[in-house]
Amino acid sequence: MYTLALGPQWLSPDYLISHFGLIGILVIVFAESGLFAFLPGDSLLFTAGLLVADGQYIKQPLWLVCTLIVAAAIIGDQVGYMIGKYFGPKLFNRPNSKLFKRENLDKAHEFMDKHGPKAIVLARFVPIIRTFAPMVAGAGTMKYRTFLTYNVIGGIGWGAGVTIAGYWLGQIEFIKANVEPILVGIVLISVIPVVFEVLKARKEAKANAGQAPEAVAADGTGPQSPGQRGRHAKR
Repeated sequence: MYTLALGPQWLSPDYLISHFGLIGILVIVFAESGLFAFLPGDSLLFTAGLLVADGQYIKQPLWLVCTLIVAAAIIGDQVGYMIGKYFGPKLFNRPNSKLFKRENLDKAHEFMDKHGPKAIVLARFVPIIRTFAPMVAGAGTMKYRTFLTYNVIGGIGWGAGVTIAGYWLGQIEFIKANVEPILVGIVLISVIPVVFEVLKARKEAKANAGQAPEAVAADGTGPQSPGQRGRHAKR
């Protein structure tokens, strides 16, 4: 069995698959698609493909594994859409919520605005965003038929695509001999967009903080310079 020394053991793909098998994979895929972020979606699917090829922990054929994973991904997004549609404003207006953070909603909202409906497909390959994108779609103005179309496309592309990649690459000797660093690489690559967005947000926050005093002084409602106070005094 492969080990992934990154993050809590109970969230590592090998632990989940060895203890829960295909059922564990489907539950994680469903949950990460519309309920909880920070789950090992990409590395889990890749590992699932590797283990289908190996035949030790997953006995089901590749076509069945891919079909079930795609179904779990699509249904998970459907649940996320419905949560956004019926409970979105209430959930994300709770400032102290650790599960439904406003900043995660804002990031997903920006992602949706930038890419349009195709963001539902692209979000599948971006951790955190893939969890909140369907909620944003449900809370916004995206028509259900449009969402469903892109949800199916994204579910197939991500769920089947990453799993099949793991299956075929897992039959290459070099890949089989270096599974752990490859899985770590997958995790690191998948979080690059998140790190980029965090750094971008911090940069924008600093820029806005620097502009704030100037804006306050300009409209006459905040602290004024000595020259401004002098002019007012002469009046």
